[in-house]
Amino acid sequence: MRTAQDLVREARSRIVELALPEAVTWRPDGVLVVDVREPTEYAAGHVPGAVNLPRGVLEFQLEASPELANRHRPVLLYCQTSACAALAAQSLLQMGYTTVCSIAGGFDDWVAAGLPVEKPAPSPTLKQAS
Repeated sequence: MRTAQDLVREARSRIVELALPEAVTWRPDGVLVVDVREPTEYAAGHVPGAVNLPRGVLEFQLEASPELANRHRPVLLYCQTSACAALAAQSLLQMGYTTVCSIAGGFDDWVAAGLPVEKPAPSPTLKQAS
């Protein structure tokens, strides 16, 4: 039987994983940066400009959205450590996406390198009537 780590190793052998310095500068026209972590993780901080398409629904959301369904649009994926992003990249390649990369080391390495992190603005609170 294969383990999850076996699957990740196999995926990494079939995809392009960019080292952090290369990932930071890899910005072809129209690149779609995708955070495949869960919404709560994304809300706590994410790569500036990234959209959140959680790994569990990634393929369905890409296919259902006309602006995301272009299989020739470059896609840069990341997750917390890079394992889920590797699996997601392999899946997109199998779906016919032509230019797919993931960030080696994921968001953990991004933060450790001191790169910018975007966080949603807090929602305004309503004042209580006195």
